[in-house]
Amino acid sequence: MECNNCQVNELKIEFKVEGDSNIPLLAGVLEHLKRRDILVDAKGNTFIVKESDVRDFIDFSHDHMDASQITYRISKQPWEPMEKIDEVLDVKWIDEVIKKQLMICHYQPIVDIEEQVFAYELLARFPKEDGSMIYPNEIFSAAKARGRLYSLDRACRMTAVKHATSLKGKKAFINFIPTSIYSPEFCLKSTTALAEELGIDPVQLVFEVVETEKVEDIEHLKKILAFYKEKGFEYALDDVGEGYSTMEMLADIKPNYMKLDMKYVQGISNDLNKQAVAQKFLEKAVEVGSIPLAEGIEEREDFEWLKETGYKLFQGYYFGKPVAAPI
Repeated sequence: MECNNCQVNELKIEFKVEGDSNIPLLAGVLEHLKRRDILVDAKGNTFIVKESDVRDFIDFSHDHMDASQITYRISKQPWEPMEKIDEVLDVKWIDEVIKKQLMICHYQPIVDIEEQVFAYELLARFPKEDGSMIYPNEIFSAAKARGRLYSLDRACRMTAVKHATSLKGKKAFINFIPTSIYSPEFCLKSTTALAEELGIDPVQLVFEVVETEKVEDIEHLKKILAFYKEKGFEYALDDVGEGYSTMEMLADIKPNYMKLDMKYVQGISNDLNKQAVAQKFLEKAVEVGSIPLAEGIEEREDFEWLKETGYKLFQGYYFGKPVAAPI
């Protein structure tokens, strides 16, 4: 089946038919789909149809088959019950968001111990025609449902790299989802080529691993980060503090920057447990050569405690919310 991850072409949805009442009907179903020019491919009890024709098959299956014994998947993702397929069909709008790159960046400052801007995190935002915003969680959930996470992640990265040219030499922290990247040599070459085309010094860009606690294939992540490092970029580990696994990861990949999760930052000045976590990860960051950064700061007291303890960089609403242009 053609990969749906690199290009936003029409989805091809794979179905699997099981069950004693369904299997005897399968040959007739395939003949029906073939006659209607709906069938793309078939093998055993699985077959593929284009999204534009899926409703036809769904209606047929509900009328003549046991739909509870039919599952679907997109781009080799896990099989899902057919009753969930509306979640895929109803968010087709995400394809236009990606194809037309209907996204902008907001800038959130990252400051040093003197409260001077050291860098900006470039955060993707998705405006509607009426000026309101679509929440990022809604956007990424829709992309995941349709097997478009790589395409969306790539579009956001490319947009952020373009916006980095407005920072006058300050660093740009750019998020990426490592689980969406199949091969760094192929999936990331457009990002690095764009930076080169725009004349951006690679050291200005810091690629930030998001969803750190969900990364299971550390070797794959290390290949991605090695690719970035080879090209002269820096990288950061986000959401540090989720437990022993992130402590291991911090030691294993030795990021240029370590971002302490905000749930350990907010209220830290009066919370001994949070202080213990922050100190533990600070020690590990220093040990592996990472610059410690605390994110989510909203109160002066928390900033002062973290600064006195040894954290070097800081981010949060106390210093500035994400805005449409750098301060």
